[in-house]
Amino acid sequence: MRKILTVAGGIVGILLIGMILIRARETDTEVTRKQTRVGFILNGSVDDHSWGQSHYEGMEQCAETLNLDVVYRENVPADDRCRECIEELIGQGCEIIICNSFGFGEYALAAAKEHPDIYFFHAAGVEEADNLATYFGRIYQMRYLSGMVAGMQTETDEIGYVAAYPISEVNRGINAFALGVRQVNPDAGVYVEWTQSWTGEAEAEAATERLLDGHDIDVLTIHTDTNRPLEIAEERDIWCIGYNMDNIERYPNTFLTAPVFEWENFYEPHILECLQGKFSGRHYWDGAETGIVALAPLSGNVKAGVAEKVEAARQKFLSGTFDVFYGPVTDTDGVVRVREMESMTDDEMLNAFDWYVEGVVTAAE
Repeated sequence: MRKILTVAGGIVGILLIGMILIRARETDTEVTRKQTRVGFILNGSVDDHSWGQSHYEGMEQCAETLNLDVVYRENVPADDRCRECIEELIGQGCEIIICNSFGFGEYALAAAKEHPDIYFFHAAGVEEADNLATYFGRIYQMRYLSGMVAGMQTETDEIGYVAAYPISEVNRGINAFALGVRQVNPDAGVYVEWTQSWTGEAEAEAATERLLDGHDIDVLTIHTDTNRPLEIAEERDIWCIGYNMDNIERYPNTFLTAPVFEWENFYEPHILECLQGKFSGRHYWDGAETGIVALAPLSGNVKAGVAEKVEAARQKFLSGTFDVFYGPVTDTDGVVRVREMESMTDDEMLNAFDWYVEGVVTAAE
């Protein structure tokens, strides 16, 4: 744990990010006059209305700005096919390789060691190298805000959460969401069902049906790369909160909001660094102040009065004076995991989230 300090440097950080983004959008530079080929490996598709499409749209904006030729490989499994794709893309002249799934980590790391002249980026990764950077956004901040929406929207006080795997990334989101729920509604519970898959529609459908059949769920959210649970929520007239993208047009009757990524705000400055020879093989974990994560606009389905409370909390994130896992935080056994006036470290949040906060009920794994 660490002592909580008011981050007075937050404003300075915002100004610096702004300067970086302004430089990234200066397209007529020596390094962008030459077209650069980038290989992008996705575990989903570029039109999945979810994780894959969020990366695709961000990268397409970046490609236009920085004069990139992007070669996409879709629906790549986390096995030797990933390794083969990396080699194929390098053979086709790609100077930068991006892998967008946690499961691609070992293949990205091995390839980075074999090809020290290629720059690699790995989304949601945990191991870096001189020519391999890992990156993610502090989407848990937006999960917290969406939890506030759910907590004020529910009438049954039973909120469903369809989640992929019980890893730190997913557990962190569940806990942040539950803390947001209970900030505005201490009586509400968050019920979790696992899919054991990022993209499997059948697995997501089964997990959703278990939740809806076993509890009086009236708000449903997801941490999967398939939107099948949202489709079921629309069919069964249950409020839903999405992930990765704003899908109000697809689920107009039930959609409330979604934690979303705006990946162009990461790709533009950091790919420009590659072109300038300024790449840094480190871990990037950027928060709301950088623009990489956001909350989709609240739909007209959201109750009156919710927007004002959510916006007040969002401003606290932007100011750097608040984060989700500031204590006191109590787990499901009543144990205080984060004491008052302390917060979790980044390492704890990234790598050691194997517990759940008060109010979370998980299905047997």
